[in-house]
Amino acid sequence: MNYYLDLLVRVLDFAVPVLVMIFIGIFGSGVLIEKGLMHKLSHFARPVFKYTYLPETCASAFLISLGSSVAANTMIVKHRDDGCLNRREVILCTLMNTTPAYIRSIFTYQIPIMLPALGIVVGSFYAFVFIITAVVKIAVVVVASRFFLTENSCNVSDTPESEKISLKTALYRSLQREKKLFLKIAVIYLIMTTFVFILRDQGTFEVLSVIPLADVFGLPPESIVPLTSYIASPILGASILGPMIHSGSVSYLQAMIILMVGSMFMLPLLGIKNIAPRYVSIFGLRLGLGIVTLSTSISIIIRLVILLILLAIAR
Repeated sequence: MNYYLDLLVRVLDFAVPVLVMIFIGIFGSGVLIEKGLMHKLSHFARPVFKYTYLPETCASAFLISLGSSVAANTMIVKHRDDGCLNRREVILCTLMNTTPAYIRSIFTYQIPIMLPALGIVVGSFYAFVFIITAVVKIAVVVVASRFFLTENSCNVSDTPESEKISLKTALYRSLQREKKLFLKIAVIYLIMTTFVFILRDQGTFEVLSVIPLADVFGLPPESIVPLTSYIASPILGASILGPMIHSGSVSYLQAMIILMVGSMFMLPLLGIKNIAPRYVSIFGLRLGLGIVTLSTSISIIIRLVILLILLAIAR
């Protein structure tokens, strides 16, 4: 009985401060979105397109993608059907539309969820990888447009301003929209933190020392648990990895390697299960799969390069 009471105290002592930060982050970012902050950030988008041969239509779709990538991609298809965009322009416009999700995730995913779960050092690194991915994709679009496109004057009207709402309304909408997500995260985080603490107390991680994958990347055997969990769900993997970092079971560098290895396996599964169906339904089978493959491949290559750098540092 004393063990379970001590376990509960240790779990709550570790998890409650993290969950409080997650709560503030999720609902705070929801309010910022409701108040139109993302739309105001759209003014930074248009200068990027000055360095490309993409038409103004793509710039307008990019602004819309700050709020909804589905709406933006539907707009691209409409202008393709109208003869405003060719196949290459559609691919590059759509690839550009994937980048706002990385910036948006800083406010809705990295800061409120992953940063508290992984800690300031590893969490900041994880956010940095997302920023690098966005920058590289933008660079790919800029370079490819200069090589494979000619200037296109196709234009559309500006995107209308966001709805003006009061702070009270923004708070209410954020609460209604985000409460299920927070409860789901809280339950998973508490369960998995308890699970990790119990496994550590029972010495279960030592059994995993026979698994060769840990040796390949120079990781401790217990890293297999968060690694495999991350592939299934990044939030689940982070909820397991966080306590390990906190307890010193894995170092900061090892945690970064775990995240990069897990990402390389997770991204193709994510593309097949979640992203491909949406893109195929909008662009058709061949073009939709081609866009998903291109975008996912760039993300995987970036993580592979970062992984190789981390492994070189670890030696």
